[in-house]
Amino acid sequence: MTTVFETIKRRRSIGKMTDQVPTHEQIERVLEAATHAPNHHKTEPWRFFVVSGKTRIELGAVMTQALAERHKDEPYLCSQASLDKERNKPLRSPILIAVASKAPEQGNVLAIENIEATAAAVQNMLLAAEEMGLAAIWRTGEAAYDPRIKHWFGLAAEDQLVAFVYLGYPAIQASERLPVPADSQTVWL
Repeated sequence: MTTVFETIKRRRSIGKMTDQVPTHEQIERVLEAATHAPNHHKTEPWRFFVVSGKTRIELGAVMTQALAERHKDEPYLCSQASLDKERNKPLRSPILIAVASKAPEQGNVLAIENIEATAAAVQNMLLAAEEMGLAAIWRTGEAAYDPRIKHWFGLAAEDQLVAFVYLGYPAIQASERLPVPADSQTVWL
């Protein structure tokens, strides 16, 4: 039995995936893991949007249009190659899960606390995927902050897209990574 610490140490972002689609049960398990994240005032601010099949093409078209609008006065940032790359981003994996953080509704909850809780939920998703032998990578980019993309997901302007989690089966081996030792980044007071 692998320990949580071993799973944490083994987990890597894998951006190249096969076309094999994770099962519905695997996706549900990844989502359930997310819902066990800590969250201040028990707000459970996360919302999940599972994008698959042809809907990924739809999202790619919206992302492309949003990119063109963002850079309409900067054509050098909006080449055909850039537009094509943006259009194909949702096709990087068979499943894309957009993870949003709802804006606080209670006066005693700070927006940053909801975002932090949602980020913890995303980390749980990545660890659950690793445990099942799935590939996963957490991405954001300009599209995550674009109001047109938030609108496409039915989010309010004050809600935040925290992650695009690409999910599938690895097409490559995970790379080795040796993080900087914790003691070099720690101050004991």
